[in-house]
Amino acid sequence: MSLLEVDDLSVTYRIADGEVPAVRGVSLTLDAGEALGIVGESGSGKSSLALALLRLLPRDARTSGRILLDGDDVLTMTWGRLRAVRWAEASIVFQGAQHGLNPVQRIGDQIAEPLLVHKLAGPEKARRRVAELLEQVGLPAWRSRSYPHELSGGQRQRVMIAMALACEPRLIIADEPTTALDVMVQAQVLTLIRELVAAEDIALLMISHDLSVLADLCDRLAVMYAGRVVETGPSGGAFAHPYSRALSAAFPTIGDPASRLAPKGLGGDPPDPAQLPSGCVFHPRCPVALETCSTVQIDLRPAGDRRTAACVLVGED
Repeated sequence: MSLLEVDDLSVTYRIADGEVPAVRGVSLTLDAGEALGIVGESGSGKSSLALALLRLLPRDARTSGRILLDGDDVLTMTWGRLRAVRWAEASIVFQGAQHGLNPVQRIGDQIAEPLLVHKLAGPEKARRRVAELLEQVGLPAWRSRSYPHELSGGQRQRVMIAMALACEPRLIIADEPTTALDVMVQAQVLTLIRELVAAEDIALLMISHDLSVLADLCDRLAVMYAGRVVETGPSGGAFAHPYSRALSAAFPTIGDPASRLAPKGLGGDPPDPAQLPSGCVFHPRCPVALETCSTVQIDLRPAGDRRTAACVLVGED
């Protein structure tokens, strides 16, 4: 059994005019020690998926399906059991550490809080553990006395990673942890995450809109579009779905002036979740769409090399 199994998960938000689907029938698995990347444009449902895994969605959200963490369904857990799972068995690194940290509490107190709440350490042992965690993420132990505003963006993100590691969870969910960082700091944080995952044998679910980041960090990728997974497969190798190929082609090639001056990509915008097109929701933007694509929705099907794709052209010449 996989550490994490997501089976036909759907997330719908209730609004004044009705309901808006954010995640539509997503199924995924993640084993211990494995890194899975979730990629897609803004609005594709990545963050809603991440928050649903630990039941962190707002009250106006409705979920269905199953989220099995070590065989236990997160969606049916009692509140007490859910509190025991968060941080201790699975933790999350949010995007935007400035908003994820309490501005009036010292860094050390915030890292120690999950240890004390779960009664994994007393005050003195928690203090020593905080010092170890800060050193582990590349910060000096004396930074435990600092407030969030006294740290740089990269340092705050390292603090968020230290908090996620505090209770030694088996699963870490990282929701675009490097989005607001400059390129140099982003590289440092990604290297840190890679080393920690390898050293601690942690399962990592990494979410980003940056395909190059995930391809370098993760073993497998799942591509999302309009709330659905349209492709899964190894991080290396050629993509099968037209949307995945368009995401890959949107990155300019280093040293190629033509690529820099005329980057490839997709025209138009992702569809409005409240007014999804019929058939394959990608067909209005798809450069190789067929007439049948506007009426038929294709489920994931084998695309070779442990890869699946939701496209009518998969398996066709």
